[in-house]
Amino acid sequence: MSDTRMPEPANAEISPNLGIIPEIVGYAEEISAWRRRIHAHPELCYEEVATADFVAEKLAEWGIPLHRGLGKTGVVGVVKSGTSPKAIGLRADMDALPIHEQNRFAHASVYPGKMHACGHDGHTAMLLAAARYLATQRNFDGTVYLIFQPAEEGGGGGDAMIRDGLFERFPMQAVFGMHNWPGLPAGSFAVSPGPVMASLNTFRIEVNGKGCHAALPHLGLDPTPVAAQIILALQTILTRNANPLEAGLISVTMVHIGEAPTSLPTVANWPVRCGRFPPSCWI
Repeated sequence: MSDTRMPEPANAEISPNLGIIPEIVGYAEEISAWRRRIHAHPELCYEEVATADFVAEKLAEWGIPLHRGLGKTGVVGVVKSGTSPKAIGLRADMDALPIHEQNRFAHASVYPGKMHACGHDGHTAMLLAAARYLATQRNFDGTVYLIFQPAEEGGGGGDAMIRDGLFERFPMQAVFGMHNWPGLPAGSFAVSPGPVMASLNTFRIEVNGKGCHAALPHLGLDPTPVAAQIILALQTILTRNANPLEAGLISVTMVHIGEAPTSLPTVANWPVRCGRFPPSCWI
């Protein structure tokens, strides 16, 4: 999978150029180097040990107190300034996807089958940049918690951090997160009222048949055409069961049928993901 340009978010309001903070521009090359280092060494859900080590190393370098182990590999940094009891959280995700990278640039993934294809390398680098700026400038009154979350890609890392006491240990009035969007002008944000990302529900379908030689199909029960019909029929859930004014998505992401070219399989199985605005699912 390679980098792609994305259209502007639907129904989004794009802010005018907010200007880029000069101090951050001054170390833009370092931020890029952090991002490329993380990109070259992607780690999957709850395996973000080296990434968390790198985050902790940078926070310690800037004198930011840090806490580790929330959600297994999560990291929280604490930046205080002034006397206000108010606090906010800034959150970024750290994990990669189980995708083989086909890019050939110098910072391409060194791990086969793992890639930062969703931009979490950029999210982590951006939050590190914010951490450095806040720690050096201290031009605010209150506390900023820097939340580096593991396992966003289907692993429930945010929930895991909460179960480990994130908000009890670090009480805050609000948490701010964002997702990079290639193609937006530098220094701009796109915001949208209401839900922005769909809830994700994943389930697996398994069709059990009876294997036999492919030349003698009448002696078996082939699950392949059954699986094919189910996959096609899944799309009618959207067209015939969902409110057409609501957004929704059902995706079959992988199909495993058979093991030999001369035999009809016994089992067909595949994962299905569905999402909906508002967050719920029809299945």
